[in-house]
Amino acid sequence: MGINHNKVAAMVTRLHGVAGLPEAQAQCLPGQFYSCPDFYQFEVESFLKKEWHCVGRVDELAEAGDFFTTQLFEEPLILIKGDEGTIRALSNLCRHRGMPLAEGKGHTRRFVCSYHAWSYERDGRLAHAPRMQEKGVTPHSCSLPEFKTELWNGFIYVNLDDNAAPLATRLGNLEALLANYQTAEMRHVHSQEEIWNTNWKCLVENFMEAYHLSVVHPKTLHPYTPTGLSRKSMADEAFTSYCANYPDSAASRGLGAPGLSAEERRRSTLFCLFPTQLVSQAATLLVSLSIQPLAVDQIRVRWTVATYGEELSAAELDERLALWNEVNREDREKLERMQRGLASRHAPSGQLSPADFEGTICDFYRYLSRSLSSHIAVTEL
Repeated sequence: MGINHNKVAAMVTRLHGVAGLPEAQAQCLPGQFYSCPDFYQFEVESFLKKEWHCVGRVDELAEAGDFFTTQLFEEPLILIKGDEGTIRALSNLCRHRGMPLAEGKGHTRRFVCSYHAWSYERDGRLAHAPRMQEKGVTPHSCSLPEFKTELWNGFIYVNLDDNAAPLATRLGNLEALLANYQTAEMRHVHSQEEIWNTNWKCLVENFMEAYHLSVVHPKTLHPYTPTGLSRKSMADEAFTSYCANYPDSAASRGLGAPGLSAEERRRSTLFCLFPTQLVSQAATLLVSLSIQPLAVDQIRVRWTVATYGEELSAAELDERLALWNEVNREDREKLERMQRGLASRHAPSGQLSPADFEGTICDFYRYLSRSLSSHIAVTEL
């Protein structure tokens, strides 16, 4: 069955209303926005497939021939560094019968299909198709499709829309917020993927609000990023952010780049690059969660960790990774539990807390409202 456009149109109207509320009256979206399959499918088709999505860090692909695989919606991808140093996003499907060409990560001279031995160069050009010479199979007709990529601050972004506008030109304010951290120079040390049974917007909102920090993370985060010290920071149409400030009693988290101010060394700067990248930037550690929506109630989370220089020892890095694994476990447990209740007709649209703690959610709602504002056509209703 197709999307129920009448239902979706009513929900979009409700979204516009919530997004337009003054700060003093700000409230949450009702549960159906996180549990309705029609609304989720409408989000995917109307804007999510047309946005830039972070897929990893540049130095995950250090040498020519290094690759890793991932997926955006129905498109399986290979991210690979080519012989000329260019990072490409190639379709991870053989052009013969659609067999995936690679899994996981690694290094290769060529991709060889395990089904009929068609092979492809690092730039996606067809290299060889056995016994197909008389069939007119050529590199021109059967090379791997390539998707738009962009690099910014050491991150790799992919857009499935061939007509997408550039990303970096919209990020001047975010660039300024991060400038002293030297984000682009931070060194990749870890990546992993997990499946979470929650709506993609739930994780965006959870990561970007400080209201839950002291309650959900009393041992992991409260000692150095308590709710009460958090302050909302910069925002524009591309992103929102807040600063999780450290109490005077908290031990130093490291010096980081030489240009950092004392305030920057004593906080974590958290931002969401709309729609699906969530980042915690601290002096010595950079953690990025990339959300890949799978269904209305399921996401794949690919997260990476980078560090500044060699300041943190191996033991300190292991400790930080263990902390982040526990923080993510705590959040995942809460979000999966909440997801089970969001389909209820009584799932609330409660008041949001003051701007320093949940004002970023208002920014996110305004982004959603803008993204959906032109996609309900009269002919569909």
